[in-house]
Amino acid sequence: MTMQPPQPQPTLAEVKRFLAEHPGDSDGLNSLGVLLNQEGEREAAILHYRRALAAAPDHAVVWNNLALISTATGRHVRAIACARVAVALAPDHPTACLNLSAALYKSGDFATDLTVLERLVRLQPDNPSLAWGRAQVRLHQGDYAQGFADYETRYWLREYHYRIHQGPRWAGEPLDGRFVMVTLEQGFGDTLLMARYLPMLKARGVRRVIVELRDELRRLFAAMEGVDAFIAKDAAPTPIYHVHTSIMSLPLRFGTTIDSVPPPVRLTVPDEARAKAARLLGADGGGLKVGIVWSGSDAFADNAIRATSLKRFLRFARIPEVCLYSLQKGPPEEELSALPSGTPITALGPELEDFADTAAVVEQLDLVIMTDSSVAHLAGSLGTPVWTLIQHVPYWIYGMSGATTPWYPSMRLYRQGPEEDWEPVFDAVERDLHALAERRAADLLEPCSNP
Repeated sequence: MTMQPPQPQPTLAEVKRFLAEHPGDSDGLNSLGVLLNQEGEREAAILHYRRALAAAPDHAVVWNNLALISTATGRHVRAIACARVAVALAPDHPTACLNLSAALYKSGDFATDLTVLERLVRLQPDNPSLAWGRAQVRLHQGDYAQGFADYETRYWLREYHYRIHQGPRWAGEPLDGRFVMVTLEQGFGDTLLMARYLPMLKARGVRRVIVELRDELRRLFAAMEGVDAFIAKDAAPTPIYHVHTSIMSLPLRFGTTIDSVPPPVRLTVPDEARAKAARLLGADGGGLKVGIVWSGSDAFADNAIRATSLKRFLRFARIPEVCLYSLQKGPPEEELSALPSGTPITALGPELEDFADTAAVVEQLDLVIMTDSSVAHLAGSLGTPVWTLIQHVPYWIYGMSGATTPWYPSMRLYRQGPEEDWEPVFDAVERDLHALAERRAADLLEPCSNP
């Protein structure tokens, strides 16, 4: 059976009336499943997809929908199996192959996914979303040369909403005596990640480096080596420049491989921010000062996958000689107000006005424990020990195995397994934090030797 182009979607009431007269109609059951899924009733949707397949086992559209909903609910083995059936029934339909690719990606099977994506690119060579998907796979695999080349296709995605500047884009040619403007896209974490390349531009002979910057990072970047001027993001008119480049394109232009990742940029923490941090943290009582963050920005599409709840971090407060400091910002801060009175967590978020304030606190902490967000990039850039708790298929800089990343030497990674369960991750962190606190206590008790 071939997959047909999408038709106008009926209403839930219309589908139910139709099924009352035709209870075994596979298309009607599939439509009901789609509508129930849109209403958030996923288990009911799965039931109706299965009923549709019982009536029409070769219905490729239903197999495809069952693959999609299985991926969305974390049932990756089932999603891949269903997607393979859909592809077998409609081998030349790009949607079936694309959903198989999505299922493979979410499961972490990048080798197989790359094979599927290569076939999709051959079927639709002018579709930038396919090369973009291939970029994610290649970067996860550590193939930075081809991955960053594919990454450039983001400019042609329909969902790309950043301003494209006028004039020539730097393509890696010599820059002797030229003015270069570096533009921003994506989030704070990506800006901190890629800022390591900004001082490197002068070595290419650039006469003047101009960088867009959001206000939250301005004090932290103010004295950055090799940058001549910062301007507000989306400032108009823009200063004079000869070529422009996105900060996210710099790894490609500098030929970065997994073995040649530059060290993090040197950040400047203002003296007034350091003084403020000292007041917030108080006197050193000898215990481990540990910062925590449990969520990134809600504006990030996959934040619900990478984030967790404050409740999971409370176990760390029970470890002797561990003092917890919340660095959380934004709506998730509200979870702190729901804690019982006397819970030993110091909430610093309301006091942190920008990344300079946060950096000043982070550099005075012994450790930061957090899910993936911009503060992880900040701590890694500062060289502060940071234990980053990541989902099964994380951001590409973390790869898919190992406890380290070449992008941040001070970072240790704690990974979910394929079951996407946070509990084993927090069990491992608790054990390691307990051991670290015991070592700290033993070091403090060890008598000093005379010279």
